[in-house]
Amino acid sequence: MLAVPLTGCGGNWQSVLDVEGSAAISLKHLIILIVAVCSVVWMLVMVALIAALWRTRDAHPTTPEPVRERRMTLAVTGAVVATILIISTFTVLSFIATRTLNVAGQDDLTIRVRGLQWWWGLEYIGPHPSQRFETANEIHIPVGRNVRLKLEGLDVIHSFWVPSLAGKQDLVPGRSNELTIRAERAGVYRGQCAEFCGMQHAHMALLVIAEPQEDFERWAAAQRQTATPPIDEEAAAGLQTFLTKPCAACHTVRGTAAAGTTGPDLTHVGSRRTIASGMFETTRGSLAAWIADPQTIKPGNNMPLVPLKPDELRAISAYLASLK
Repeated sequence: MLAVPLTGCGGNWQSVLDVEGSAAISLKHLIILIVAVCSVVWMLVMVALIAALWRTRDAHPTTPEPVRERRMTLAVTGAVVATILIISTFTVLSFIATRTLNVAGQDDLTIRVRGLQWWWGLEYIGPHPSQRFETANEIHIPVGRNVRLKLEGLDVIHSFWVPSLAGKQDLVPGRSNELTIRAERAGVYRGQCAEFCGMQHAHMALLVIAEPQEDFERWAAAQRQTATPPIDEEAAAGLQTFLTKPCAACHTVRGTAAAGTTGPDLTHVGSRRTIASGMFETTRGSLAAWIADPQTIKPGNNMPLVPLKPDELRAISAYLASLK
């Protein structure tokens, strides 16, 4: 009966059964082995229990008492030995599987991942300061390469989990953890905070986009650039409104006077697939809706309601949508 609902897990962009990373593959095999062994043990116990209930006790047993006690001793001893062997095997295999969660070295692509209520801050760290840049909620990685994630929690405990690529790892305030992800196939993989972190925990998602090396290099080069100046009058008005309103105090748009660090870096927000940590596809309409009333859309988040006139809202949404 379980096979019917499990068929819905195939082909999902967030599934432990549809894996494309070496660490996730190891964990999937471990889970399947544990489930299979436990199923066999459960069936054996059920058979023994049913046989015991079905059997009637003889009023005058013909088997001598010492023989019966010896059989029972052998049965109990065998069960204890089997339990120890199974648990020991599971422990060793779990240790081996979890070693694959952190195999990236110092020379691999490194990304600092910061967990905040309720979004992901991302900093790509290169060997030179000129290669560093920041983005949010969307990770791009090259296919077939280990990527080293340095995980930090800045407010409460979060947990980074992209089921198709790797196991999960916590982001703990005051402590740095590491995790390796690797995609063997190009695609878009969804991740989710896996540790309850507040009322909007369910709305703390991210995307991992695995692409060929040349596409990744092209994307990274574009992300290192400063924001493109507005090309039309409406977007130019949006930039001026953005800089004169509280927006610039919380967000950075590289190449402008906006240098806030409380919220996500918006230098290339228009190029991301989603906004608000996966709540909407990035469109001018969704940007306007989010800016107009962030507390109704995502109650409790740290973005305040900034009073704007209709023409100011249209201009800012046009400007942000143009930041490709």
